[in-house]
Amino acid sequence: MKLCYCLFNYIQETLKYDNCLCRLNKYIAACLIFAAEMKPGKDKIFIIKTEAQFNAATLDVFRYQAATCEVYRRFIKGLGIDAATIEQIEDIPFLPIEFFKSQQVLSSNGPVQVTFSSSGTTGLTTSRHLVTDVSWYEESFRKGFELFYGDITQYTILALLPSYLEREGSSLIYMVEDLIKQSSNPDSGFFLYNHDELYHQLKKQQQNNKPTILIGVTYALLDFIDSYQIDFPQLIIMETGGMKGRRKEMIREELHAQLCAGFGVGAIHSEYGMTELLSQAYSNGDGIFNYPPWMRIITRDTNDPLTALTDGKAGGINVIDLANINSCSFIATQDLGRLYADGSFEVLGRFDNADIRGCNLLIA
Repeated sequence: MKLCYCLFNYIQETLKYDNCLCRLNKYIAACLIFAAEMKPGKDKIFIIKTEAQFNAATLDVFRYQAATCEVYRRFIKGLGIDAATIEQIEDIPFLPIEFFKSQQVLSSNGPVQVTFSSSGTTGLTTSRHLVTDVSWYEESFRKGFELFYGDITQYTILALLPSYLEREGSSLIYMVEDLIKQSSNPDSGFFLYNHDELYHQLKKQQQNNKPTILIGVTYALLDFIDSYQIDFPQLIIMETGGMKGRRKEMIREELHAQLCAGFGVGAIHSEYGMTELLSQAYSNGDGIFNYPPWMRIITRDTNDPLTALTDGKAGGINVIDLANINSCSFIATQDLGRLYADGSFEVLGRFDNADIRGCNLLIA
């Protein structure tokens, strides 16, 4: 893999100075061959079980993207880093998430199948994630859900995501629509502002003792319990974050206490995801998240973004998402968090002046 990467870079540099059309075509063909050889497939990413497998796959993905993602390649070069010298994960540079607002972050020359966009707020530039093979996203969230919750067909999936349904390009809506379909349950479905219908559906689920997950944007869940109260201890409430300017921001403990009281549950589950990632982390309570084997969280020093933290201190959240094979798998987010010794992590908030986002970013 490393040899392929070096040859690929050599060919790219040669292309800049070679004007012979015949040689140019040969070089392009060679580039495509090397790119195909360098790119790890789903059979290498989604079967990861050990740290050694993750490390090997991560370095392969890094070398592939350092050669094929023009934005990432220029970023690495701008840092004065020679990608060929990277031998361990700790030395991999993370692309600032802001690049998704102004650049086409692509490691594939295939046609774009779907463009996911962030919600943002009026007047703010939104992020765009160009996805050339949406099957990577589908496999990631399907396998991720199964890892954390088991067989999807055992659940009724209810969704209260009005602000997401009212716009185009939401990766969350894409995922939830697919989960609803995969559940093969006629009672699964979306609810907009029809809270009365949702209430009666929840009562039906409770009476029939059906395992149920209600996925909701934060403000909509609060709006629901303002008018309806239910005591449904077996219900899984999964909040995806986001007040969308509809309500004042709340600390996580206060929010979860209100939701627990309103739905009669003992804990609130959460999903941590964003437009720029094709994988999700999940929390089954207390705001502590875990991630699938093809994903990692690393915290960085807020004063030195190239330095990773190892002592459990709060820092910026860097994400490795190997499902992002066709864009960039190494993202420096604008989220603040704390990483624990067992690999779990907590989201503490956002950097000052960072855009308000639609993912699970509650103030702690």
